Amino acid sequence: MGQPLDLNSDLGESFGRWALGDDRAMLDHITSANVACGFHAGDPSTLRRVCEDAAARGVTIGAQVAYPDLSGFGRRFIDIDPGELADGITYQIGALEALARVAGTRVAYVKPHGALYNAVVHHAEQAAAVVRAVVEYDASLPILGLPGSTLLAQAVEAGLDAVEEAFADRAYTPEGTLVPRDQPGAVLDDPERIAERVVRLATQGELVAHDGSVIVVVARSICLHGDTPGAVRIAQATRRALEDAGVLLEPFAP
Repeated sequence: MGQPLDLNSDLGESFGRWALGDDRAMLDHITSANVACGFHAGDPSTLRRVCEDAAARGVTIGAQVAYPDLSGFGRRFIDIDPGELADGITYQIGALEALARVAGTRVAYVKPHGALYNAVVHHAEQAAAVVRAVVEYDASLPILGLPGSTLLAQAVEAGLDAVEEAFADRAYTPEGTLVPRDQPGAVLDDPERIAERVVRLATQGELVAHDGSVIVVVARSICLHGDTPGAVRIAQATRRALEDAGVLLEPFAP
């Protein structure tokens, strides 16, 4: 049915003895894995293991870059110097690339995480830092981000492949942005409800915002958070519903 759709998820977010999510189970249902790079989550052994498991399943790997905020899980805005931010992003991509390479795969795209993801929707300087880091490292790498964001607009200007994504398990405002996590109903957890809204998005290009209004959403990739309660059940229900609706699922980055 038209353009293929990618299913992505944030993985590799365990650290040492602290386990978050079921990476191996999620990899059975997605086509792309946004793998943490150590700045907001993930230790080297965890990241290598995720890369190995993704490679074994044919799942594409992307570098999920973040602020240097391990204790805050990358969900706190940092007013960081743009040059320092760009260098940190280059560092993260390179670190994950090394672990992916020894696992027999590679980093195929870049996606900001958490507070950085939200900041570059409107923050021009930080968006430019992300774009600069990707261009300098490997201009063939796509950037995954929110439709209409400053990040994707600057990525297009720089000649990068700007990939729009939508969120299966997050509530939307009427403006097409995500409802902040600290607000009631911001995170959805009903597998069947989530699966239905994703099928509507894939087949009709629209979602229902938190106030009941219908918004148009263009997306080549759908994010299923790996740390959402019941994440594996959500991923199973979503993939099954999309396949039943005849939606072709494949990674946007080969």
